[in-house]
Amino acid sequence: MRAHLGRSALAKLAPRKFDPIDVLRQSAKNRIAQLLPVKFKLMSESPFVFFRGSVEIMAADLGEARHTKIEVQICGDAHVKNFGFFATPDEHIALDINDFDETQRGPWEWDVKRMATSIILAGRVAGHPDSSCKDAARVFIAEYCEWIRRFAAMPAIAVARHRAMRNLRDPVMAAALKKAERASPLESLRALTGKYRRGGRSFIYRRDSIWDVKGAEAKAVLRALKEYRNTLAPDRQTLFDCYTPVDVGFKVVGTGSVGTRDYIVLLLGRRGGETDPLFLQIKEEPPSAYADYYKDRSVPRHQGERVVRGQRALQVFSDLLLGWCSIAGRDYLVRQMNDHKSSVAPEELKGNRLLEYGRVCAELLAKGHARSGDPALLADYLGRPGKAEKGLLQYALAYADEVEKDYQAFLKGLKRGLLKDAMKIADHRIFAG
Repeated sequence: MRAHLGRSALAKLAPRKFDPIDVLRQSAKNRIAQLLPVKFKLMSESPFVFFRGSVEIMAADLGEARHTKIEVQICGDAHVKNFGFFATPDEHIALDINDFDETQRGPWEWDVKRMATSIILAGRVAGHPDSSCKDAARVFIAEYCEWIRRFAAMPAIAVARHRAMRNLRDPVMAAALKKAERASPLESLRALTGKYRRGGRSFIYRRDSIWDVKGAEAKAVLRALKEYRNTLAPDRQTLFDCYTPVDVGFKVVGTGSVGTRDYIVLLLGRRGGETDPLFLQIKEEPPSAYADYYKDRSVPRHQGERVVRGQRALQVFSDLLLGWCSIAGRDYLVRQMNDHKSSVAPEELKGNRLLEYGRVCAELLAKGHARSGDPALLADYLGRPGKAEKGLLQYALAYADEVEKDYQAFLKGLKRGLLKDAMKIADHRIFAG
């Protein structure tokens, strides 16, 4: 493997044969035109937010370069905002990777390079000097490699069960944990819905976040729940059958996902009614941004199923009601909405927190790769500490600077009509049923 790609070569950025802004423009093809202004406005906030919203550019850069051929299930969009808390099936709150839109099989180093770059960019947003950002990225990479070596020496069943344990009294962790504890179905019922005159519940329309869904579109979403139910295990089907859908909405979500279709469904328990709400998110899943650059022969035809498989491969615990369906010819992931889910904001990673949070993410990412790949092979490739770590750090530092340049090009592009050009090729219909 080292003869194919030496560890020092992990530092190399492939020469670009494409225009990054054109890649971004072309990614608008399957996005909803009226949401592109929202997406581009968010991306203009900082290089870090731009990085979050432009995974297609880094996928193209990584796809142009040689890779190690050591395959794992990649998260695909590893950055500091995509790690955090969520509810486990037994209603405990776990800490893990929590976003999988871009997941597929791929080279392990793609995740590590993206995550290390994100730490540098997040550190800059938090006001760290470049030396501190570099130290945090170095610690993340070193910890990742060390955990891979540990997992290589552990029984497979122990790797599969491994959970990251951290001091939840740490101010950053405590704040994210409190946010996760508050993000319950009852809290969502209070925040997102209201009673109408006949006593029922419906979503509250908000121009920038929640839209009404009525008529044929709402009926198509509700019909898809039958297909979704069939993707659940029998015991989960029994649980799902305890609820009745009462309203459908459209939710504007994320940064990378803005512009894709995202429905939310309010269901109420047949016995508990409003004291027993359930919110399902039905999230459109286009192919992974990496699909054109790495052939994953295990990917199912349904993109929602791809995400479910990837999530289960990387996480110790996954959503109790994780499934998939299709609506009007498009593939969707189905999961509980905001079920005790939260993450850490880059602005909170001040002082020593950036470095410590990098340690957490290193363990979680290494655990996911060890669960889904061959940690012994990867550990042997890494060898003794030094060469691989240095190469990965050099890449992250260089790529963070590349992102800064792309961000400036993006801002100039906005002044020259980039948004208008992107909207011309975007989809002007939300529902084509």
